[in-house]
Amino acid sequence: MRSIECGLWLATAARAVLAAEPSRPRGVGPEHAKFYKASDTFTCISNPSIALPPSQINDDYCDCPDGSDEPGTSACSYLSDLSPSYPSDISSDNASRSIALPGFYCKNKGHQPSYVPFLSVNDGVCDYDLCCDGSDEWAQVGGVKCQDKCNEIGKAWRKQEEQRIKSLGIAGKKRRELVAEAGRLRKQVEDRIHTLGTEIQGAALKVKSLETALADAERQERGKIVKSAGKGGKIGTLIQMAKDRIEELRESLVEIRGQRDTATARLTELEGLLRLFHTEYNPNFNDEGVKRAVRSWEEYEARDKPAIGGAAHDRDLDEISKPDSETDVIKWSNWEEKEESDVDVLYKIEEYLPVAVRGWVDQKLRDLRVLLIENGILAASTDPGSESKGLTDARNALQAAQDTENSLRNELTGHQDDLNKDFGADDVFRALKGQCISKDSGEYNYELCWLDRTTQKSKKGGSHTGMGNFVRIDSVTVDDDLPPDGKGLGSGVRVALRYENGQHCWNGPNRSTLVVLACAEQDEVWKITEEEKCVYRMEVGTPAVCDVQGNGKGAGKDEL
Repeated sequence: MRSIECGLWLATAARAVLAAEPSRPRGVGPEHAKFYKASDTFTCISNPSIALPPSQINDDYCDCPDGSDEPGTSACSYLSDLSPSYPSDISSDNASRSIALPGFYCKNKGHQPSYVPFLSVNDGVCDYDLCCDGSDEWAQVGGVKCQDKCNEIGKAWRKQEEQRIKSLGIAGKKRRELVAEAGRLRKQVEDRIHTLGTEIQGAALKVKSLETALADAERQERGKIVKSAGKGGKIGTLIQMAKDRIEELRESLVEIRGQRDTATARLTELEGLLRLFHTEYNPNFNDEGVKRAVRSWEEYEARDKPAIGGAAHDRDLDEISKPDSETDVIKWSNWEEKEESDVDVLYKIEEYLPVAVRGWVDQKLRDLRVLLIENGILAASTDPGSESKGLTDARNALQAAQDTENSLRNELTGHQDDLNKDFGADDVFRALKGQCISKDSGEYNYELCWLDRTTQKSKKGGSHTGMGNFVRIDSVTVDDDLPPDGKGLGSGVRVALRYENGQHCWNGPNRSTLVVLACAEQDEVWKITEEEKCVYRMEVGTPAVCDVQGNGKGAGKDEL
């Protein structure tokens, strides 16, 4: 915005100086007027050793090697880089043959002054985009007379410039909001990293404590004397198996009886329907299918059918289905009396000791057992089912604590990597990450997700085609004409996003997309082109890059 205001101020100042100074030769700009002040002689700008009379200025003949004697004609246009080589008749070996002037100066009163290439002077074409006052066609070659349109063009330009400055202000405000949001998100990550550091320390201490507890539990487990699983030896085990089997059969009986009752009810219902059909059908109706069904039912009714259950049978089943605890058929308590084994005798030894020494002796015996196991003298218990609940709980608690610690460390690594990522100048793209914009472009819909992916989807249906996954932020130099609506890249260094390793292209490379960004009031995809097979280029407007070039400095004046 400042560059625009400065440009307008300089243009106004140039007009003021122009009004105060004596008339300059045609085509001379105010910054070169000092070379044309002398009234008796003119020296070539780049070759001051060559002096010419003022009458040779703008005489349509190139006398100076640098073309400075023809500021208002095209006589020296061949010196321009835009012109093909032209044999010069100047023989001075030390003369500078680089053109000294930027072009033909157009005052453009009512608009901005500008320079026109010498090739365009008196070429019979009105170059209103550069010379709106038509002064470049002063000779009216071929009868061409260019009208002065500077007031009209200047008015339209100032209106467009006013809108452009307004848009720059809105876009700049939105960018500041994005930067503020990015700062807030970054602060959240930093705060979470600080919190995770404290949580990880606590989790590590908990793991260490639980490791110690598990080691103690395992030591106690090795020193434990294990009793046999059954009660009362082999007989007790057999009784328990019989008890479990009888209970299993009882539950199966209850289930099968329920299924029988359901099937009986359905059969009774179906017989009732068929009996009603047999009674109400019309014998005179000549339908063979109906007659066959009636005959089949009559045959079914005539057959002897076995009786299903009965009241006495159901009472027996009710009695059998009762749990053993509600009947006196088998009194399991009479068979479950504990039989004392040799191991039980070992447990009872401590009962004969005084209370004062009982605990001390118990601990010493356990320590001795652990010592013998650790030195390979006594085998440890290898039965996995004999592990105590305390030891299992200790192992599970340690595993859960280790999982929690690992999860916290992985989260911390992810956040630290996030802080080290490049989110552009001022971290601005952090506020946009994951948001998506799309564009309807003829046969396809294209979608850009910031710092994530680019996709393409056909309007005829089908799945999305991946055009690339985000790789890095880059910068590119562009040189495009800026359209009147400002929706273009202009010229200069622009921020670019590279998306690579997309879906593989048939008989070609993996798809990739170069997203070139320019300043705009809102996020918008302007243009999509396929520069090579499956190599795409998107031109996108966004407030995120306003006043920012690829190197992080202020953007050129043609941004937006």
